Amino acid sequence: MKSNSQKVSFGEKVGYSLGDGSANLIFQMMMMFQMMFYTDVFGIKATAAGMILLFARFFDAFIDPLVGILSDRTNTKWGKYRPWLLWTAIPFAVFFILAFTTPDLSERGKIIYAGVTYTLLMSIYSFNNTPYSSLGGVMTSNIRERTSISSIRFVTATIATFIVQGLTLPLVTKFGGNASSSQGWFWTITLFAVVGIVLMVITFFTTKERITPPVNQKTSIKQDFKDIFASVPWKSMFILTLFLFTTLAMWGSSMSYYFKYVVDKDALFTFLGHFGLVAQPGASLGAWDKFLDAFGLIVYQPDGVFATGFSLFNMIGQLITLAGVILLSGFLSGIFGKRNVFLICLTLTAVFTGLFYIVSPVNVGGIFTLNILKSLAYAPTIPLLWAMMGDVADHSEWVNHRRATGFVFAGIVFALKAGLGIGGALCGKIIEDFGYVENAVQSASAVKGITLTSSLIPAVIFAVGVLALFFYPISKRKNEEIQKELADRRA
Repeated sequence: MKSNSQKVSFGEKVGYSLGDGSANLIFQMMMMFQMMFYTDVFGIKATAAGMILLFARFFDAFIDPLVGILSDRTNTKWGKYRPWLLWTAIPFAVFFILAFTTPDLSERGKIIYAGVTYTLLMSIYSFNNTPYSSLGGVMTSNIRERTSISSIRFVTATIATFIVQGLTLPLVTKFGGNASSSQGWFWTITLFAVVGIVLMVITFFTTKERITPPVNQKTSIKQDFKDIFASVPWKSMFILTLFLFTTLAMWGSSMSYYFKYVVDKDALFTFLGHFGLVAQPGASLGAWDKFLDAFGLIVYQPDGVFATGFSLFNMIGQLITLAGVILLSGFLSGIFGKRNVFLICLTLTAVFTGLFYIVSPVNVGGIFTLNILKSLAYAPTIPLLWAMMGDVADHSEWVNHRRATGFVFAGIVFALKAGLGIGGALCGKIIEDFGYVENAVQSASAVKGITLTSSLIPAVIFAVGVLALFFYPISKRKNEEIQKELADRRA
């Protein structure tokens, strides 16, 4: 079958994208709020919380390759990867709820409980997300269709991110009375988990696998390892993903502390007033204000500004990201190629991230402006990561005359989760070393530590990802050559 005949309908692309919407309800919660939840809600020390995130990576080193091996060798009437979405949907939701539940335990008991539930959640994440990501690599080999699938996928992912980053704290406050309410967290997570099940099941029923391994391919775990470790594109993408998600996890975790403890509350209160999000206690609210208040987005006094301010910061950033994904990603990559767009945009992202170090805590407008610039710079890269991984799987098949899509993606999912754990652990370690104390007025040293993890440190780590892209050899022209030859082979 020639690659140019492997068209995918818009409905199927949307159906596939809903799976990433489901996964991002969970992933974004872990990236943005897991650390703060452990320290400020569950009552675990920042360093201990960071070690929990890091400890789970030891299991991932075994779980992720296992998932890749199993999914590549799964044979059902639904395909290799689709059935895993159905099999894991409910367990994924259950472990998600357990990871954000706060039983009354001793300090040691809390650490053990958090470690077990987080490890289980990340393990089931692998069993769900590796097959899901692999599915995107076998729906078509058409270059433009694959980029289109990734772009629509990340439109839905960005909408889910908008919901999680924008509405989590207001919903927690609404369900529980304040941002540190364990009951509020439980019901918010439960709501997201139920929605996640529905979205994942829809993905299962609306997608189709079109690319299969060569008919004479022999299964060999040893050869799978040999192929990917010999692949320069795969190693480049592994390093990029590892450092990219280390940075995203660190920045995402630290920004909740940044808004809670660094940004000036009075300045933020005044800033929110410009958006109509401030009301006098007991004041009569109009229909729109009542709608906003239903989600906890109306502020009545400066002390309650954290949840709404941080939510508005995230929502504006995600709206800009969504526009960038829709308008820029496919357009720019079609002209300049995926690697070049990724390299330039990630460089700009590092610059704008580093500038958070010099902006004043009372300059709320400057903080929001930097976030807009950072979001716009980063947006085009979001769909490209997974589209490029599909290209890596094709490159491996082109070189080795055998295909192991699940195994290729499993390594990248491991890098993603390793970055998630390392970034969270670094954030916890750094802010505690600088003197962070949960739910208290922070010292000047602690404020500096939080600021560093929100600016210069993640900017430097972003730069390592930029360097990795210089070693990625699949140019736009090379990719077209590979697709043509593979299409001839499959025909």
